[in-house]
Amino acid sequence: MEKLDASYWDNRYINNEDRWDLGEVSPPIKTYIDQLKDKSIRILIPGGGNSYEAEYLFNHGFTNVYVIDLSKTALNNIKKRAPKFPSDHLIQTNFFDLDMPFDLILEQTFFCALDPSLRSKYVSKMSELLVDKGKLVGLLFNQPLHDDKPPFGGNKTLYLSYFKDVFHIKTMELCYNSISHRQGNELFFSVIKK
Repeated sequence: MEKLDASYWDNRYINNEDRWDLGEVSPPIKTYIDQLKDKSIRILIPGGGNSYEAEYLFNHGFTNVYVIDLSKTALNNIKKRAPKFPSDHLIQTNFFDLDMPFDLILEQTFFCALDPSLRSKYVSKMSELLVDKGKLVGLLFNQPLHDDKPPFGGNKTLYLSYFKDVFHIKTMELCYNSISHRQGNELFFSVIKK
């Protein structure tokens, strides 16, 4: 398997090899965002890529939205689309090196982009970054996918085995409002830090 480092991810964006990128806010995450009332909460989108979700949040008055990604190209793409998005909220570094508190973390393709050997570390880091009773909400692929390159898949039983000891599981169900080509292949989940 290739090394999934900054160069790998940047090249995927430069060469438009980002087929997972919807080119818009994912409908299930948009539905979730639209019911949020407090626009001052600190929100992180890890491995955010082009992060249409960050742009959507920012354009709807959320003032504390942060995106972390290894790819400078992806972060620059956000800035091009949303020039007023605070530059210091676009963080180019390794997710596991981040040290900031968040009320909400939105998961959109990051978990399944990580080498599966990092999944336990991901869960621990998410817990570390979230404030007491903070939420991790988003989408996970509900299918096997690849063994040798991203995206890496899984299923509800597998994901629960990672999350159940560190988070209260509020929801982890098949997504009813996925885009058509992902229908039946995504789980929407919402977990709360214990």
